[in-house]
Amino acid sequence: MSAFPGAQHVIQQAIASRVTPCAVVEVGRHSGVTWRVASGRLTYDADARATGTETVFDLASLTKVLATTSLAMRLVDEGRLDLQARVADLLPSWRGVGREAVKVADLLAHSSGLPAHRPLCRSCASREEFERAICSEPLEFTPGTASVYSDLGFILLGFLLEDLAAAPLDVQFERVRDAIGASAELHAGTVSAPVPLEVRYRPPAQWQERIAPTRSESAQPGIVDDGNAAALDGVAAHAGLFGTASAVGRMASAVLGARLDANDRQAIARHDTVVRFTSRAGVAGSSRALGWDTMLPTSSCGTRMSSQAFGHTGFTGTSLWIDPVADIYVVLLTNRGYPAPRNAEGITALRRAVHDAVMDEVVE
Repeated sequence: MSAFPGAQHVIQQAIASRVTPCAVVEVGRHSGVTWRVASGRLTYDADARATGTETVFDLASLTKVLATTSLAMRLVDEGRLDLQARVADLLPSWRGVGREAVKVADLLAHSSGLPAHRPLCRSCASREEFERAICSEPLEFTPGTASVYSDLGFILLGFLLEDLAAAPLDVQFERVRDAIGASAELHAGTVSAPVPLEVRYRPPAQWQERIAPTRSESAQPGIVDDGNAAALDGVAAHAGLFGTASAVGRMASAVLGARLDANDRQAIARHDTVVRFTSRAGVAGSSRALGWDTMLPTSSCGTRMSSQAFGHTGFTGTSLWIDPVADIYVVLLTNRGYPAPRNAEGITALRRAVHDAVMDEVVE
């Protein structure tokens, strides 16, 4: 594998400065992994377990793109999801002033008018209660006129996708994940049974020792660090996935391959669908695509990626950025929220510096 000394130095400095106890980075192209490195320990304790490339992280809002957006793309390809369909025609509880014109695409582009967040877990404990609360939440702006990053919109989108597919989100995601894993093995010429990608909702007990903790008060590793997702039994459209850098990288490679090649067979979605979802949605003043975000000079991807780059971040300190022009993806997983959420400036600077250092090595 190639070496990225600049990126490695940035990570080591961030750990020394206590921006995060640990980090795992993977860099790759659509054809495979270029570099993967693990740094630090799972906590700041001197005797804590060393981080490895097999360490599992709470992926937080990377769930929005790895799971929910991928599922939406698959349903579009299957003809079961129309992005221009009105939400009111799919969810009868979506009623009220200003809601009539809201489309599925608005939920994906964060332009539905819904606010960013509400601690619904304090009063809701089931899908029905969450759906009723979100559908009665007053809109903060006229749908389609702006973009406000909204967990609520994605939670609602998840309910809609479950109805269309007649299957829970975790079951749908496992099908997509396993198809990507099998396709990647086929591309590599492997004839043995594929090893499942280590990314899923509700991580099993055998993963416990490998999970990087998020907050010191968490009951146990593997409990999603998001109250609303936890109240939905750990399976939600906005958060809930846990996984390794290599599994995230495999999914990124599939998205990148489909974006680059109309004949790609990596099982994520058709080329034209991936292009549509990873291109700006056209909301005034917004860099948002459908599910994904896109590159701005102020983005977490730094300043060196192309204008066609797309990606996403997660509250726990995770990020994924993909640049089809450079044929590169960068996975950065950290547990910067341990032992308590802090130092937002530190993780922002770390993300930008890592991406710039990587791109310095790959772009002449």
